[in-house]
Amino acid sequence: MDVFHVTDQQGKKITDSKTIDFIEKTLGPKGQSTEGVKSWKGKRVGVHSIGDHTVIELIGRDRPGLLSEISAVLASLQFNVIAAEVWTHNRRIACVLYVNDATNQAMDDSKRLSIIEEQLNHILRGCEDDEKVARTSFSMGITHMDRRLHQMLFADRDYESAGVTTTDVDCPPCFRPNIRIERIVEKGYSVVSVKCKDRAKLMFDIVCTLTDMEYVVFHATISSEGQYASQEYFIRHMDGCTLDTEGEKERAIKCIEAAIQRRVSEGVSLELCAKDRVGLLSEVTRILRENGLTVSRAGVSTVGEKGLNVFYVRDASGNPVDMKIIEALHKEIGQTVMVNVKRIPAAYAKAPVETRGWARTSFFFGNLLERFLT
Repeated sequence: MDVFHVTDQQGKKITDSKTIDFIEKTLGPKGQSTEGVKSWKGKRVGVHSIGDHTVIELIGRDRPGLLSEISAVLASLQFNVIAAEVWTHNRRIACVLYVNDATNQAMDDSKRLSIIEEQLNHILRGCEDDEKVARTSFSMGITHMDRRLHQMLFADRDYESAGVTTTDVDCPPCFRPNIRIERIVEKGYSVVSVKCKDRAKLMFDIVCTLTDMEYVVFHATISSEGQYASQEYFIRHMDGCTLDTEGEKERAIKCIEAAIQRRVSEGVSLELCAKDRVGLLSEVTRILRENGLTVSRAGVSTVGEKGLNVFYVRDASGNPVDMKIIEALHKEIGQTVMVNVKRIPAAYAKAPVETRGWARTSFFFGNLLERFLT
């Protein structure tokens, strides 16, 4: 029997009856996760129930402005991005995008798919012809975006790109993952111990990668205190063997560290809300690029007629953003797009900048949408 003590993203006890009811139906004795998802209406990032759509998966070498170029190609071909998740790690980018055309239909024309594949691969590869540098694929089903992104980056071997990961200005050395693997001979297990800064979906990210490496988790202990998380996983290979060699242990540590860092939120977080339309993502990412900002992670969703986007941005050199740029950005698009700063790194707290009434604390898309509609 598994026992979980869960909280919301602010660390508070979950008391909302609808949320509790959804969890019970999804995880209960007769519950299945796919059935639980179908009970949610609208378009959601994660596991989707969004009607007709085509899924585009992209992976390639990251560079400033790449997301803007990708969304510009989709807009030029009259495809609307209704949901998306974008991760960057170790100079690689992985995207899962749900798109449909101007009539809200999925793409099923092989000729159009061939054209868009050619154009997206051209952008992703740049001047390099090697097919391993970038890939584009299509599907018509549904997928859990976060799960799929882990699979894509693991297959891309992003964990091997040592020494190129940027350091989050909010992540001092004491918060970097401390991962150890030991063997318990008498029990026949290998124990993976992880200590790092706590955050939402940390366990999910680690378990995804252990699964991708074909390890089976037999037992686990999870705890958190303050800003720290401590997790232990008792694992074996699918064939029942433990991790015996130093090479196996070193690879597993690199993979787990990569899984933790892929979702690390670097830079300033911007939340934007506007009426959904073909080209909205292209317009917003173009403005970010023209203001010298590069996107390290992004999430796109649609609720009714509103497009909701969140971008984690830094400057083109990977450094923290000058808040004066954010203020200029707000002046440029504030008439048509509602903009809020969701997270300001601690480095800015010492020198606050007037942000003309923007919220300085975290909030969810629902709050942003409510304010936009009033």
